[in-house]
Amino acid sequence: SDLWLRRNNMASASSLFRASSALGSPWVQSRSMATLKEISMRLRSVKNIQKITKSMKMVSAAKFNRAERDLREARTYGSAAKAFFDKSEIEVEEEKAPNQLVIAVTSDRGLCGGIHSGVGKDLRAYLNAKSKETSTKLVVCGDKLRSLFQRSHPNNLLLAFSEIGRQPPTFSEASFVAQQILETGLEFEKGEVVFNRFKSVISYQVTHQPFFSTETVASSDKMSAYDDVDADILKNYQEFSLASLIYSGMKEGAASEQSARMTAMDNATKNAGEMIDKLTLTFNRTRQAVITRELIEIISGAAAIE
Repeated sequence: SDLWLRRNNMASASSLFRASSALGSPWVQSRSMATLKEISMRLRSVKNIQKITKSMKMVSAAKFNRAERDLREARTYGSAAKAFFDKSEIEVEEEKAPNQLVIAVTSDRGLCGGIHSGVGKDLRAYLNAKSKETSTKLVVCGDKLRSLFQRSHPNNLLLAFSEIGRQPPTFSEASFVAQQILETGLEFEKGEVVFNRFKSVISYQVTHQPFFSTETVASSDKMSAYDDVDADILKNYQEFSLASLIYSGMKEGAASEQSARMTAMDNATKNAGEMIDKLTLTFNRTRQAVITRELIEIISGAAAIE
């Protein structure tokens, strides 16, 4: 009868509806596959980053060994120049030194933690603490500090040197920086070289090494005791002392930078390893959930058809 046919058609439609519902919508399946693909791509990307950071750590370790060896010799220059100014016993009060010079030594390269930003924060606090009557000019070695002080203290910036840190520092580079400073004709009473002093593989400290102009050194009471020291000798030795301090600061900064980069890349490699473990666990769980869902859909579909 017509009633029996209608009931049979409704039962068939209901069975087909249950089977299609059990199989799941294509959107859910495609979404699961897209999630697996995204996790797989991210996992592959993190693994590549880990290879890069591990390689950079090895390169930094090799460069650090060389920088540490060079630092032992370069410290002789810095200690001799420091001893010269210390033995002179020059004391210049803040009020009697309206013109001052600061030489900041960093580099152009990054990926070494906060080693450059530490010098920048120290210099900003140093410049902000100066009185308005004091004119402080800034000479920066390295693009990291140049971009920073071009925004914050453009009026204090006197000279900026780039291409620092790409190769191991040499005394000729330090002499060139000192010569360019002296050729500006800037008159100052005292100055400071600011750099990162290397202490250990995991430790460095921002250091201010003072120096003085030739006129200030000549007016010292200790220097007046030497009769055979004329103006030319004193000027030449003062210029050599300035280049020696800059060279020592460059070597100290290079060793600190390589140790900081080695530590930063080691931490990045460990973090990448932890992320790889988490992504692998997420990928396996998601893949297992997709397989389980597909099995349930197949079994449910077969049971509904039967």
